[in-house]
Amino acid sequence: MTSPKNTICIWYDKDAEEAARFYAATFPDSHVGAVHRSPMDNPGNKAGDVMVVEFTVLGIPCIGLNGGPIFPHTEAFSFQVATDDQEETDRYWNAIVGNGGRTSECGWCKDRWGVNWQITPRTLTEAIAAGGAEAKRAFAAMMTMQKIDVAAIEAARRG
Repeated sequence: MTSPKNTICIWYDKDAEEAARFYAATFPDSHVGAVHRSPMDNPGNKAGDVMVVEFTVLGIPCIGLNGGPIFPHTEAFSFQVATDDQEETDRYWNAIVGNGGRTSECGWCKDRWGVNWQITPRTLTEAIAAGGAEAKRAFAAMMTMQKIDVAAIEAARRG
């Protein structure tokens, strides 16, 4: 099997395989592939430790690199998951936050490994793309939220 031309590499302290298995169980079109062990001691691993995990999240090929605590996650990288309704928004948000994650603002949350997620209903993205007063109202409503309330965004869109 040929590896993808582009793969997102996500640095974990030590739990890349656990994170990949959680993502595969949580999101459709997601799975865990090969797990590679370190051939020798190195700054992030001992020989035989899980070093690299190949996985796919919502169709996006990724690798998790267990590299140690030197590079923590920031909001400079996030997965943005487009949702179709409140039920889907709630399902993903609650899975991430309920598994040791934490909430943030404007549809963002962080999983237990520190990876950032934007759980973004399509209605919000569509409102912002519409521009003008509709975008301003939807954006203002979003600024008051942690998890996005689809009904509130749709009401804001209508004015």
